[in-house]
Amino acid sequence: MQPTGYQEYAEQTNWRSHQGLNPAALQGADACDAAVTFFRDYARERPEVVAMWAFGIGFVLGWKLKPW
Repeated sequence: MQPTGYQEYAEQTNWRSHQGLNPAALQGADACDAAVTFFRDYARERPEVVAMWAFGIGFVLGWKLKPW
């Protein structure tokens, strides 16, 4: 089984020393950095999925928020 982007990030930041903590206990910049890193890794692995989600969200927002 191949590690996910978050697991790779956790290993890089020495997550093993914090194993007793709940990942939800991360505060502020740590949680934000982990989320951004995970999203970037996911976008690199599956660019077509991210592009379709962006298109879908843009389509729905453009349809619902049209200026006229």
